[in-house]
Amino acid sequence: MNRFHFTIIALCTIFAVISCNNKNGNPTSNMIYKESVLLSKTDIATPSAEKSIHKMVTHGDTVVDHYFWMRLSDDQKNAKTPDAQTQKVLDYLNAENAYREKMMSHTDSFQVRLFEEIKGRIKQTDMSVPYKENGYFYITRYEEGKEYPIHSRKKDNLEAAEEIMLNVNDLAKGYEYYAVGDRTVSPDNKILAYSEDTVSRRQYSIRFKDLTTGNNLSDVIPNTNGGIVWANDNKNVFYTKQDETLRSYKIFRHTLGTPASADVLVFHEKDETFTTFIYRSKSKKYLILGSSATLSQEYQILEADNPTGKFRMFQPRERKLEFGISHYEDKWYIRTNKDDAQNFKIMVTTENATTKENWKDFMPYDKNIFIEDIDIFKDHMVISERKEGITQLRVRPWSGKGEHYVQFGEASYTTGTGINPDFETDLLRLDYTSLTTPNTTYEYNVKTKKLELLKQQEVIGTFNAGDYVSERKMVKATDGTMVPLSIVYKKGFEKNGTRPMLLYAYGSYGYSMDPYFSSARLSLLDRGFGFAIAHIRGGSEMGRQWYEDGKFLKKKNTFTDFIDCGDYLIQEKYAAKDKLFANGGSAGGLLMGAVMNMRPDLWKGVIAAVPFVDVIATMLDESIPLTTGEFDEWGNPKDKVYYDYMKSYSPYNNVETKAYPATLVTTGYWDSQVQYWEPAKWVAKLRELKTDKNPLLMYCNMDTGHGGASGRFKRLKETAMEYSFLLDLAGLGEE
Repeated sequence: MNRFHFTIIALCTIFAVISCNNKNGNPTSNMIYKESVLLSKTDIATPSAEKSIHKMVTHGDTVVDHYFWMRLSDDQKNAKTPDAQTQKVLDYLNAENAYREKMMSHTDSFQVRLFEEIKGRIKQTDMSVPYKENGYFYITRYEEGKEYPIHSRKKDNLEAAEEIMLNVNDLAKGYEYYAVGDRTVSPDNKILAYSEDTVSRRQYSIRFKDLTTGNNLSDVIPNTNGGIVWANDNKNVFYTKQDETLRSYKIFRHTLGTPASADVLVFHEKDETFTTFIYRSKSKKYLILGSSATLSQEYQILEADNPTGKFRMFQPRERKLEFGISHYEDKWYIRTNKDDAQNFKIMVTTENATTKENWKDFMPYDKNIFIEDIDIFKDHMVISERKEGITQLRVRPWSGKGEHYVQFGEASYTTGTGINPDFETDLLRLDYTSLTTPNTTYEYNVKTKKLELLKQQEVIGTFNAGDYVSERKMVKATDGTMVPLSIVYKKGFEKNGTRPMLLYAYGSYGYSMDPYFSSARLSLLDRGFGFAIAHIRGGSEMGRQWYEDGKFLKKKNTFTDFIDCGDYLIQEKYAAKDKLFANGGSAGGLLMGAVMNMRPDLWKGVIAAVPFVDVIATMLDESIPLTTGEFDEWGNPKDKVYYDYMKSYSPYNNVETKAYPATLVTTGYWDSQVQYWEPAKWVAKLRELKTDKNPLLMYCNMDTGHGGASGRFKRLKETAMEYSFLLDLAGLGEE
């Protein structure tokens, strides 16, 4: 877990625009822009944050943090009666929320209309494509007007009676926030184990439901990371506990019918730079216990038929040895960077000779192909890989004959294997999307090479994919590197330097931000906006080196790549000079803070969602969740070289007395990934030092954490608020 795990819907749903002269939503060459009402509101008193002196001395360098007092401990936040310090923080956060409400009050009715517009594209009564496992078809469905899913199953065939396992709408009653984490059924199909979070801090309680009676068992396991793994005996489950920093650090075994206090400690990960986890192999033969850091992994294995036995080492951890394991028949298949295979390769070993000296190459290493994952079947392996930045699925039969790629017919897209629990099949379930293609589930016959469409996201209304155009450009970065840029717009979009454009990116942890479809984005495209994703360094779009070149002492490449993509959009007349907007969240919020400091003139407006902006203070504080596990991402500031470099780009530490673009910052009071005080302190410092009259607003959801509101509609109200901020700035808002 890291600062990437910001709910993708909240992170990536893009902005709707209402065109003043074209209510049918077609791009026009004479778009009418109005003066921003938000920019004219200069007479509303801004919140005043108290200043006090807190000094932090590192390597002889003194940093004075005037807003350190905003930090609260978990005990203070959870206290039934707030102490004076807690109350002072709450007063400040509430003052910022009240100020934002006043500043945006002219958009209230517009937000309602925008919410209804986005909501109106969603098919409210809907269901997932069923998949079959262990004799049952499993289904997730939604009902008209309901916020949460219903998880059900049908025995043997889809005509059988529906068995509702969880109606999350019922479970969520009485909670401001409710989320189900893992759901897993015992091998005998009788008991459902599920985890729930009612705070939005990713601290899950595990519960058990007897599917034969419909009643919950008395067993409750608190403070877990949400994952649940059954042994093959139907009575033992394994789970992971978190420490005070929310690092997954202990694996326990629980026996049904016994108190959680009696659970057996199976493994304790004592290295604070590692997290631990457990899962069962697809073959169902092994329980696999893993430890993982950014640059190293370790695995232990145990037969799932013998859950009380002792785990044995597969391969001990080694610095810079990365690998993952998959079991089939009498062999283990290993995705690894062993032997300097920077973009990873696949190796194989026998079932009982698992250490690395026994691994043999299964496929020759190709430095031009980045291998991301493998999925194993009876007659073939499916390899998820990237070539020239594009995701691809390679089918490799065990016979060695007939190897091929799945063909989709689009130049730029995103694909990956879906839910494939069975070995004994020639049918591959896969997911597909692009900037113009709604989320699609296919079934691919690896023998006939035929794709069967099982389900495509239905967009309510008049959507036609053929009305939209996507492009993939290569932008020359400051150092000469060519950076991919994905762009989408509606037919009729004129590249004449007058259009508004939204640029989005992430760029950390090696996570790739691929082209994806958003029904909310249609409100933007239909009215003449363009949208672009910058595939900047720090992700893995172009292979592992792409990640290496955007981390540690090369992190600034992430920021300059984004700026260069912004400049490109203006130079090539996709965007007007005064209508380029930027958006990013979590570690992408760090990106927003950095590019605001580096090129504040480039952006008309910025939305920074749950932004990681106080890099130095956070990475020096090992009591904060995620810090120790991220030394291999940002560096350890206890080393002066890394401290100096971090300080040179940390957004909070580099706020200056100068003009900044209009900014909306969002956060959650219960955020465990990026604590609320980082954006709160950043806003206070920006408010203190900025010289412009552009709006600076903060929204703190007092009931949620990193992923925002729960429920499929509730979060859209926050989205509508964010959209109205940008639309007003673009001169396309409504009074």
